[in-house]
Amino acid sequence: MSAAAAERTDRVGQAERFRLGAVIITMGNRPAELAALIDSVRAQEGPAVELAVVANGAPLPPLPEGVRTVELPENLGIPGGRNVGIELFGPNGRDVDAVLFLDDDGCLPRTDSARLLREAFTADPGLGIVSFRIADPDTGETQRRHVPRLRASDPLRSSPVTTFLGGASAVRCAVFENAGQLPAEFFYAHEETDLAWRALDAGWSIDYRADVVLHHPTTSPARHATYFHNVARNRVWLARRNLPAPLVPLYLCTWMLLTLARRPSGEAWKAWRTGFREGWRTPAGARRPMRWRTVWRLTRLGRPPVI
Repeated sequence: MSAAAAERTDRVGQAERFRLGAVIITMGNRPAELAALIDSVRAQEGPAVELAVVANGAPLPPLPEGVRTVELPENLGIPGGRNVGIELFGPNGRDVDAVLFLDDDGCLPRTDSARLLREAFTADPGLGIVSFRIADPDTGETQRRHVPRLRASDPLRSSPVTTFLGGASAVRCAVFENAGQLPAEFFYAHEETDLAWRALDAGWSIDYRADVVLHHPTTSPARHATYFHNVARNRVWLARRNLPAPLVPLYLCTWMLLTLARRPSGEAWKAWRTGFREGWRTPAGARRPMRWRTVWRLTRLGRPPVI
C-alpha cells in the first residue's frame, strides 16, 4: 500500500471512530415531524448517531427504542433545553465527540451528512462548530437570514463564519469543556452567537457547510410572541457579557439603527424597547470580554463585532 493510500485509510478510520450524538428538543406538538427527523438521523451512513430527545415542559411522544430521553416539568427555553440534552451524553457530552442540534420539524434529506461532519471534524482539529445549510423542503431555497454571514447572496458557498444556526448545527464537545454551554438565561434568541463568540475567543473555528443540509419549512422568527422583546434584551446581554467595554455602545447603537431602518410596527417597536431596557436593568451573567485579537479575527472574517 502506498503512503498516500495508507494516509487515506487512516483518515477514514479516524472519521469512523468520531462519535456523533444528536440533541432534539420538542414541545410534543410535532410527533409526525419528530418521527421523520429521527428516521433521517438513523438513516445516516456509517456508525450510528446517538439520539437524545428533550421534552421541554411537555410530555414525551412515543419514541423508538434506544433514544435517550428526559421530560422536563417546565419549558427551559431553547438553550436551556439543549444544555439538558448535552448532559444526556454525560458531563459536557463526553460520551460523544460532537453534538448535533436539530429542530424537531427539520429533516436530514441526505444520508451522507453524518459522514461529512465526521470527516470535517477529524480533518481539522481546530474546527469547533459546523453550521448547516437550511433549505425549504418544497422549494429547495435557503433564506438569506439562514446564511450566517453578511455576504449571504450565495447560500451554496461554504465559508468560515462567526456564528451558527442553532437548530441546524454540530458542536465539538471540547468546545463545551473550555468555552461553556449555551446561555440558558437567554431562553430564545442570540444564544448561538454568545457561544460562537466564546468559542472563537477560545481559539476554535466555525464553518458554514452548504453541503450539509437540513430541510426545514420556511417560517418567520417573528411568529414567536416574545421575539422582539427577547431579540433586544439578549442583544444587550450579548454585548455586556462578551464585548470589550468601548465596543458595547457601538454594537448596540448599530443594532438600534438597523432595527429602526426595518420600520417595525408600533407594537413590535414597543416590545423591542421594553426588552432593550430589561437588558440593561437585569443581570447579564458572567462578563468575559473577548480579547482584542478575537475582535480582529471577527473583523478579518467579515463581521466585526459592531454589527
